[in-house]
Amino acid sequence: MTISVKTFFDTATNNATHLVCDDETLSCAVIDPVLDFDLAAGKTLTKSADEIINYVISEGLKVSWILETHVHADHLTSSAYLKEKLGGKTGIGSGVVDVQKTFVAIYNLGDGFAQDGSQFDALFSDNDTFSIGNLEARVIHTPGHTPACATYVIDDCAFTGDTFFMPDSGTARCDFPDGSATQLYN
Repeated sequence: MTISVKTFFDTATNNATHLVCDDETLSCAVIDPVLDFDLAAGKTLTKSADEIINYVISEGLKVSWILETHVHADHLTSSAYLKEKLGGKTGIGSGVVDVQKTFVAIYNLGDGFAQDGSQFDALFSDNDTFSIGNLEARVIHTPGHTPACATYVIDDCAFTGDTFFMPDSGTARCDFPDGSATQLYN
């Protein structure tokens, strides 16, 4: 079993999107995909996501999962767009339900906004496992930055999202709603 990781770096948001591949089956997972946002025009663009799509197609890969390490405040996600174009299941930590309840109040989203995580195919709890081809992935619940934070351990790699910030690991923020320095430290 061999794993490869390709990272796509979005300079506008300083966000790393990772594509994790089982080289034997060509199954892959996309972690934390960016949807571009043009602030001046007030519209979204898919340039970053299209780069991932082109890579997946050119390499003959099959997307099994599109994963979020948490709900992002610094960029929009292209997970729905990627799922529409490439297939696969979407997943996030089960704490997303708590984040959604907070967001409904803060952003006045109203009763029509689902607060049950149903926008995702899987809501992961601590120690859940799933497969990417022959690769087994394990979820570690890592709240603190947000209640929805999850780390995905795949082979000898841990994809932490904003549990550790780049380039100085260990400096994640905990000032978002329901963030906790104590939880982040633990």
